[in-house]
Amino acid sequence: MINSGDVAWVLMSTALVMMMTAPGLAFFYGGLVRRKNVLATMMQSFFVLCLISIQWILCGYSLSFGPDIGHFIGSLSWAGLKGVGMAPNPDYASTIPHLLFMVYQMMFAVITPGLITGAFAERMKFSAYVIFTLLWATLVYDPVCHWVWGAGGWLKNMGALDFAGGTVVHVSSGISALVCALMLGKRRGYGREPMPPHNLPLTILGASLLWFGWFGFNAGSALGANELAVSAFIATNTAAAAAALMWMAIEWKFTGKPTILGGATGAVAGLVAITPAAGFVSPLSSILIGIAVAIVCYTAVAVIKLKLAYDDSLDAFGVHGVGGTLGALLTGLFAQKVINSAGNNGLFFGNPHQFIVQAIGVVATMAYSIVITFILLKMIDAVIGLRVADEEETVGLDITQHEESAYTLLD
Repeated sequence: MINSGDVAWVLMSTALVMMMTAPGLAFFYGGLVRRKNVLATMMQSFFVLCLISIQWILCGYSLSFGPDIGHFIGSLSWAGLKGVGMAPNPDYASTIPHLLFMVYQMMFAVITPGLITGAFAERMKFSAYVIFTLLWATLVYDPVCHWVWGAGGWLKNMGALDFAGGTVVHVSSGISALVCALMLGKRRGYGREPMPPHNLPLTILGASLLWFGWFGFNAGSALGANELAVSAFIATNTAAAAAALMWMAIEWKFTGKPTILGGATGAVAGLVAITPAAGFVSPLSSILIGIAVAIVCYTAVAVIKLKLAYDDSLDAFGVHGVGGTLGALLTGLFAQKVINSAGNNGLFFGNPHQFIVQAIGVVATMAYSIVITFILLKMIDAVIGLRVADEEETVGLDITQHEESAYTLLD
């Protein structure tokens, strides 16, 4: 039966997750790029909200959660939301309307391709971005979503734990972001010219909105106003705080000063890592997950990326790919059935098999995402080209792609 309290909470959570993309991700990424690219970068986050909102209704929801086909993909039985109404669907949520579950999941589908934009910021054609985003959402996100969350999905049947999107959202987008960064190549002048964030207050505003919205992302995934939502809410905040503190402590130790950018990056990394585990772990485990992801992601961003010299512009892979992978694996260590009876115990609580299942989920998602992303980029590049011309990149994407300027100097 419909529960009005659950409906209210999931409606609020849907709005919170929507806010994570625009304005949260838009501000976060927009502040990190150079001033000549701020509008183009924010446009990508705004546009993906519009584009995937329509794709999800037309076919994305049905492919992700529709009646199972071979444990790989949903059928098109629910295309155009045919048969998706106000009655609950017990396969997914028994106390809220099916339509509400649909629109809540829509916001996850929106932000996931949006995260990838941080890897190719400041150099992809907007036309190529539009085509890539639509195809990637349909051919990568929707199948992986069905594997993990869809009724009949093969990873769900195997017992993989992903409470709010560590594998579905962050591993898939993060590894695809690395493929994009490598295939598009470095920005002009990368490694030779300084490319600092042009507006850190904008970035901190975005990070704060992401943190706020993440409560809808994780606690909302309880799909009700219940004890599990409370547990996931606490785990989310705890991991983010622990990761932010640890990141700043590392900076303080190795560079002499903690930075607000480091704190924001650490908080986002903590939020990423706790996402798959939020509904399965205790507050103390959340602290350990936050500390671990700060150490690992800092190493990925500040050490490994510099040594390998690839241009993951805004560290989409270094934070979301690496953090999401670590979070999914740590879920297999720290999960406790006493916290969520629908889950399983992890290795540290007597079930080593869960860690193996988590690893299979990560590897399968990475392999599939890499192959499809590579093929899509190759096809788009052959037809219309992926990257703006050198002169356009020098001038900036705000002017060359949108004929707009974020900052106008008045005489």
